[in-house]
Amino acid sequence: MRIEQVELRIVRLPLARPFQTSSSRKSRLDHILVKVVSDGLVGWGECACPSDPYYCPETTETCWHILHDFLVPSLMGKSWSTIDQATSTYAPVKGNAFAKAGLEMACWDLLGRSQGKPLHELLGATQREIRSGVSLGIERDIEALIEQVDRHQALGYHRIKLKIAPGWDVEIARRVRERYPDLPLQVDANSAYTLDDLPTMRALDDLNLILIEQPLAHDDIVDHARLQAQLKTPICLDESIHSAADARKAIDLGSCRVINIKVSRLGGLLESKRVHDICRDRGIPVWCGGMHEFGIGRAANVAIAGLPGFTIPGDVSGSDRYYDEDLVEPPILAHQGAIRMLEGPGLGVEPVIDRLEKRTLRRALLKP
Repeated sequence: MRIEQVELRIVRLPLARPFQTSSSRKSRLDHILVKVVSDGLVGWGECACPSDPYYCPETTETCWHILHDFLVPSLMGKSWSTIDQATSTYAPVKGNAFAKAGLEMACWDLLGRSQGKPLHELLGATQREIRSGVSLGIERDIEALIEQVDRHQALGYHRIKLKIAPGWDVEIARRVRERYPDLPLQVDANSAYTLDDLPTMRALDDLNLILIEQPLAHDDIVDHARLQAQLKTPICLDESIHSAADARKAIDLGSCRVINIKVSRLGGLLESKRVHDICRDRGIPVWCGGMHEFGIGRAANVAIAGLPGFTIPGDVSGSDRYYDEDLVEPPILAHQGAIRMLEGPGLGVEPVIDRLEKRTLRRALLKP
């Protein structure tokens, strides 16, 4: 297989509801869509990087630069038949995981279409549907949050994740726990705390949570090990894990008892599967996180979450939670909190061109 041309697009979608974490607030998202062409076949990928550098060092603009000037030129015109071979062409590029994930995803889609196989089959997924949870952002007040919890409970979602930050943490989680004593509940700090906040962590530890996600620094695994030793609630690492090697080191140190697998943060589906395999071998549960992906990236998340080690409901909920109109057909929707595997070749979804055109901010066509 040889890539003959690549089209990059920055596409903007407004969120149906603004979303706030400990570090940022968003009302719209600009993601890069990657279209690769080979022998009359087309593959699509999504670079779901934030526009600001608050979750990770990358931004939409840095991803555009790395894709346009390094990754795509490295792959263009090279022959490959496996994803390992495709990614090896740009292996010298350090970091830039979100940019790499978008291009790699397009190659997976192309490979699946060339073989007439769905992505979940190529990855070795064993689950025919995934159980979905929802991630709820920081709201203007507790009653607005409770309303959101009630609504998603009624829709059948299997787990609720609450974004927390200093001043919006223990009391918020306690109110939800009192209202729903048996609700699978977890919290996500997005690196908002330090070891000095141990009293807060201990208070959360008493609320029967599934896990506490990334409470400490985004690049830390040492202090997380110290914290985990003092808590009965599992710590889950997200921002700290960028590779299978990172996962192994964190497990060895006792920094966490759960790992969040995000395709974008790990540089693609291939490295995501490697992290899954290490965690499964070591008895560490994993779940699929998200970056508010559009339908293309969401389809990839559904496929990877079908692997057997994904035992905790993830953030892969229906796209209608986030967007009034997504870019793809068929729409990815949850029914009673579950999403079935997509059975079309590759990602199993197709962009709707008129929606794509309407939302495109910038495009570039690259050829050899």
